Amino acid sequence: MKEKISLPLARRIALAAQGFADPAPAGTIDRRHLQRVLSRVGLFQIDSVSAVVRAHYMPLYSRLGSYPMTLLDGAMAGRKRLLFEYWAHEASLLPLELWPLMQWRMRRARANDASEIYKGLAVWAEDKKAFIEEILQEVRRRGPIAASDIEGHKGKGGWWGWSDAKHAFEWLFWAGLITTHSRRGFERFYDLPERALPASVLDLPEPSAADAHRELLRISARAHGVATYADLRDYFRLSPDDTKKGIEELVEEGALLPVAVEGWNRPAWLYKDARMPRRIEARALLAPFDPVVFERTRAETLYGFRYRIEIYTPAEKRQFGYYVLPFLLGDTIVARVDLKADRPTGVLRVHAAFAESGAPPETAVHLMEELKHLRGWLGLERMEITPAGDLGPALLAAAGPDVAASG
Repeated sequence: MKEKISLPLARRIALAAQGFADPAPAGTIDRRHLQRVLSRVGLFQIDSVSAVVRAHYMPLYSRLGSYPMTLLDGAMAGRKRLLFEYWAHEASLLPLELWPLMQWRMRRARANDASEIYKGLAVWAEDKKAFIEEILQEVRRRGPIAASDIEGHKGKGGWWGWSDAKHAFEWLFWAGLITTHSRRGFERFYDLPERALPASVLDLPEPSAADAHRELLRISARAHGVATYADLRDYFRLSPDDTKKGIEELVEEGALLPVAVEGWNRPAWLYKDARMPRRIEARALLAPFDPVVFERTRAETLYGFRYRIEIYTPAEKRQFGYYVLPFLLGDTIVARVDLKADRPTGVLRVHAAFAESGAPPETAVHLMEELKHLRGWLGLERMEITPAGDLGPALLAAAGPDVAASG
């Protein structure tokens, strides 16, 4: 008979798996803390929008508090790097030890398998093999190099305006024939894996595709604590067949335990080593691409939090705002806030704030404290609040005399 898990316990299990039950760091935050978070979450999703801060910097802040962003920068490049970039849950930063586990995806990309590479890119590559090889030789000769450095192939901007050179770099990146050496600003500089990554990583044995899928699902299960089939599959964007077989194998070995979660109408599994804390004392702003919320159905069924990115929604049709961060308090997402880091003026702009159903009376006070911490971490001098949204007036009232009203 399946063990039954209440929804509040499922939330606590999930948040503990993501590192929100770990004690706050004492003293300087260093690579040990980064590695601890990474061992929980398994990946940091990358996104280009910098309305507040690039998305991959936020998960560490949400779990550790103010840390030097140079800590993550140093882990992304150089001889002491801990991370590499590849396609996992979208473009992601992954621990170096996952390089062998992604080789099956790279092989499928090299074969132009449209299940593992954007279909348009696969179609483009069919009759561009000679050109792709030319670009690879340029990287071999000149790397590290940016796509924009290839003379005579300047892109026109945006995905649909990619030049042939940009297409070729992306195809080679999917195929694992080149990798990110470093970034300047947000632009990738590519090089050969043997020059960008440690030999100790490249020399690791390559597992079979089936073994790799099972291990990726194990990491996904550990990062979720308790999860459905869709949750487990989504973390590394595995195919249905690969996911089904991997889950069956993990259940057979006892790594996944079938459970029934209150209110979920789908099968679920508990990771064998999942922690079950009695309380979660979290207080954190989350990036839109944080693993806690990046699978939107899970966010809704687990936290009762319906979340959609409105970046590409016309301003007049947005419900909550351009760049909205969920606010986690205890074991519940209690609010959301539309933010903008106005770096030229040194202002953290709070455009609107909204309370979730059932948010406790002290939500505005806790959110204001967290916003003040965020302002300090971002190195901004002031905060201005537009009292929009149903939580906006209470947030402004909780701000104190050092925070100005705006709008």
